[in-house]
Amino acid sequence: MKDKIIKENLALAYRILAHLKMDDLTYTHLSARSNDGNSFYIYPFGTFFAEVTPSSLLEVDFSGTVLHGKEYQYNKTGYIIHSLIYRKRSDINAIFHLHTIPGVAVSAMKQGLLPISQFALHFYNNIKYHDYNSLALQEIAGKNIASDLEDQYVMFLRNHGTLTCGKTIHEAMFYTNHLEKACMVQVAALAAGLENLIIPSDKICKQSNDALLNFEKDLGMRDWLALKRYIKL
Repeated sequence: MKDKIIKENLALAYRILAHLKMDDLTYTHLSARSNDGNSFYIYPFGTFFAEVTPSSLLEVDFSGTVLHGKEYQYNKTGYIIHSLIYRKRSDINAIFHLHTIPGVAVSAMKQGLLPISQFALHFYNNIKYHDYNSLALQEIAGKNIASDLEDQYVMFLRNHGTLTCGKTIHEAMFYTNHLEKACMVQVAALAAGLENLIIPSDKICKQSNDALLNFEKDLGMRDWLALKRYIKL
């Protein structure tokens, strides 16, 4: 995919999440791998998601050097997290890191994400957890996050937020949307007490997970095209 299209899609993703009220002022970030594979695009730190345009995006290499674009402040934690994941995982081409209230709430729960909704069953046995260790200001922190992700695409950063990745930007958006709703359901359902929850059998959870992730050939594209028609750059 050409860099122009990658940047257009990434800017659109920022604006979609702003519309869905899943941003957090200037504290979270989305990125997409560049066409040559050795750098990534990310918004300038200090920008609202709703302000992002293709021309405002920065290009950053995997050492954290800004190759193109202007920034308000060097985004050390963002560059470390995204760089180390892209370095380790050649299959990942988009990374979304968010701090939504439902996502942070579930990240702080000992039991993690429970398979109590169809939203959550998208992630059954396919989700990882990374223990909180303050801000990722050193390369080792990024390496630990990338290591804990293993071969999956979705991870809770304990007491912090969520990390959703994808082979494409629209796949990352698909996981992000379903994870947010799964967390919203869990927070609401736990208000009635853990003992009142109905949890499907392991067999049904596995069957549902397989069906949900193989329902469409290009995961997330149907929703992405609908969102693209609705959200205008």
